[in-house]
Amino acid sequence: MTILGVEFSSPQRSVALRRGETLAEAREMGGRQTAALGMIEQVLAETTTPRTEVDTLVIGLGPGSYTGIRAAIALAQGWQLASGVKLLGVSSVEAIIARAHAEGLAGRVSVVIDAQRAEFYLATYDLVTAGWTEVEPLHIVPLAEIQARAAAGALLAGPEINRWLPDGRLIFPSAATLTELAGQRTDFVPGEKLQPIYLRETTFVKAPPSRVIVAPVAQGEASR
Repeated sequence: MTILGVEFSSPQRSVALRRGETLAEAREMGGRQTAALGMIEQVLAETTTPRTEVDTLVIGLGPGSYTGIRAAIALAQGWQLASGVKLLGVSSVEAIIARAHAEGLAGRVSVVIDAQRAEFYLATYDLVTAGWTEVEPLHIVPLAEIQARAAAGALLAGPEINRWLPDGRLIFPSAATLTELAGQRTDFVPGEKLQPIYLRETTFVKAPPSRVIVAPVAQGEASR
């Protein structure tokens, strides 16, 4: 299996390719613009892999940067339409906790991701040598909750945690981790089934009906 991973949910955007034991990863930091195609070409070139050999795409679904996640999903959908590759969406929270486990963290760890509006996505796991178990599902909490947990000695990790908690563990979700997780999965989906993880209810205001404006009739024309 030749797996291409795309993870754009955090300020550290990344693309990775895994072909057997061969792995290459490209990363970039900051900004809203991501040179996705250039990063893909970079990892393909590093592994001397023709684009046609990519048979699986795995996408980080967030939560996180809604723009970045949508860009990754659009790229995956277009790729599947063009070549029929298999698609898989993986929670970026899972990618973070997998990275935490690989870095040797153990015990209870909470993943924290900025949700804007002075709120945060939070999920908690117990990490042991064999893997991890979710003990608190993903939900949204205020900043005060994060600060209270830190004060109580909780181990908090996330892609921007140091902005609010200097002692937090800085861990980004990565495309390399996505490709590793994808190698153990078979729940592939069609492109239209890929959806960002976004816990807030979507709200919108319906546009009013279009107004029909009738041009005034000139006086001469009205008398004809």
